[in-house]
Amino acid sequence: MSEKYAFSPETLIKAYTLGVFPMAESADSPDIQFYAPDFRGLIPLAIDGPTRFHVPRRLRRTVRQTRLSVTIDRAFADVIAQCAEPHSNRASTWINQDIKALYIALHKLGFAHSVEVWDGETLVGGLYGVALRSAFFGESMFSRVTDASKIALVHLVARLRTGGFTLLDAQFHNDHLEQFGLFEVPREEFEEMLATALSQPADLALGQPSGPMIHDLLSALVSPQNT
Repeated sequence: MSEKYAFSPETLIKAYTLGVFPMAESADSPDIQFYAPDFRGLIPLAIDGPTRFHVPRRLRRTVRQTRLSVTIDRAFADVIAQCAEPHSNRASTWINQDIKALYIALHKLGFAHSVEVWDGETLVGGLYGVALRSAFFGESMFSRVTDASKIALVHLVARLRTGGFTLLDAQFHNDHLEQFGLFEVPREEFEEMLATALSQPADLALGQPSGPMIHDLLSALVSPQNT
């Protein structure tokens, strides 16, 4: 039996190409709205220049030394379910049932991806988003242990850099992401950056572990301008 959505996964892909993304007012809301903020939050993928990706020194040590393991696309449905759960710092989320179903459909189509952080066989953190050409649209993340979502983000950035991605969209300004070099651009500038990213191919290298990519990223960050 076919799934029924408020709109099709193909419509969602088209929305992303136009710089628009969906949100519900709450997890219980039956409706989905589309947004295109006047200013867009971006996480830089470059490690030099005026806007560059940054990993605080303590977090670099954590990423190198953690006993937690990291995978990609191993448990997409579980990640989005965890992202939709209320947490101590948020009473509700914008991920309703239709959004869950839509992104799971996008995952099955090969456009939506998750990064998972594990303590043994227990999922303790992660994030998910949408990849189109050399643009990655980050949607949500969660942590059940200290730094788990941050570890997932660093692994994502390492993979995006290795695969030739040029744009990592964080949608809005977020104090939590400032430590990574988050910056904002006006909508018109974002649309230009998006058009460029959509004109270029990229590869998430789904069959490859991110360990070597992390090694390369953290080694490149150990320089006077990145400490």
